[in-house]
Amino acid sequence: MNLRRCLALGLATAALVFSAVSAAAHGFSSVVYVTMTAPEPGVVRTELALEYDLLVYSAASESQDGALYDDGIAAWDSGDFEAQAAAIDQHAVPVLAYVTQRFVVATDDGDCSPRPVGGASVRLRDGVPYVTLVLDHTCPQADAHTLTSTLFGDSEGFVRDTKTIVTYDLDHRSGSAALDGANPSFSTQQSNLQRFGEFFWLGMEHLIGGLDHVLFLLAIIAGSRRLREIVLAATAFTLAHSVTFILAATGLVHVSARIIEPVIALSIAAVAGWHLWQIRAHGLHAAELPGAGAFRLDRAGWVRLAVVFGFGLVHGLGFASALGIDEPWSWQLLWSLLVFNLGLEVVQLGIIAVVFPLLALLRHRSQKAGLWVTGLLAAGVSVMGLVWFVQRLAG
Repeated sequence: MNLRRCLALGLATAALVFSAVSAAAHGFSSVVYVTMTAPEPGVVRTELALEYDLLVYSAASESQDGALYDDGIAAWDSGDFEAQAAAIDQHAVPVLAYVTQRFVVATDDGDCSPRPVGGASVRLRDGVPYVTLVLDHTCPQADAHTLTSTLFGDSEGFVRDTKTIVTYDLDHRSGSAALDGANPSFSTQQSNLQRFGEFFWLGMEHLIGGLDHVLFLLAIIAGSRRLREIVLAATAFTLAHSVTFILAATGLVHVSARIIEPVIALSIAAVAGWHLWQIRAHGLHAAELPGAGAFRLDRAGWVRLAVVFGFGLVHGLGFASALGIDEPWSWQLLWSLLVFNLGLEVVQLGIIAVVFPLLALLRHRSQKAGLWVTGLLAAGVSVMGLVWFVQRLAG
């Protein structure tokens, strides 16, 4: 079987295999945003931002309130934020019952008593409508408070691995925390090491669970002909997404997820397709690396490096969107974001350390077999990227 027929078979096989995979790598999860302050002694004010449709589904399912579901979905279909907020206010009792049962502020002396402050509001966030609810929790006087969030838990069946990102200025401390199903609580007395540890694991989980970022990395590995290429490509990707990640997550740059997500999908197809183009143009010679030039890269190597860097900037916006933190600049926030980014890099280096040596060994034993395997891998990744691109454009 010649190389072109093998690649054609790979495209067909990849389409079947990857069709079983979700078309939206981030679509299975959700993020809840919480801001905690103390407007007066004995009161903790929490401002919660939750995805509108998930809140309607969850609250209606919990309360068995068909009217909430019907009114909430009708408002969703209208696309009118005021109508959506009105639907939440009209059914405030089941909505607040759902939220307050799964979102608890407490002290050592017991749970605080929540009450709503004002009505609901809706605005676009991360490309989708988010409901903002404000609650005042009356608490016994205490030096520390504990927050527990099990909102949109896996057991509900709508989403999985919901993250709750908290920023707080409370109990003479300020900072940020990341909660999930495995770690649903945090205390304002937690140490910086504990808080940074949560963001480190959150970064690791995000890259592992973010299939699109993993496939982009596999596309980079498949097209790297020597160790220096994967090192340079990984470095370019890291530098690029670190810059935009910090700028976006601290609110200095904002790009809608409706733009980011399709471009990320396109980047996967483009980087994987680059390797397929090289195979088509050069055949078995595609694996050869010239010895001249800076870093011993040819023109194609430098162009590919620039493409990886450019798309890395977009991926950084995607990482920041996962956290959604747009608070004013602070050193506390900056360190949390850097630790999150470090978690991403550890997983990235782990994938490279496992996959690239295996491909290098295969190429060393049989150049043709190595090219077939990397071609099949690139073909599958490219197909998945194009599928995601079309689906994300379609909303």
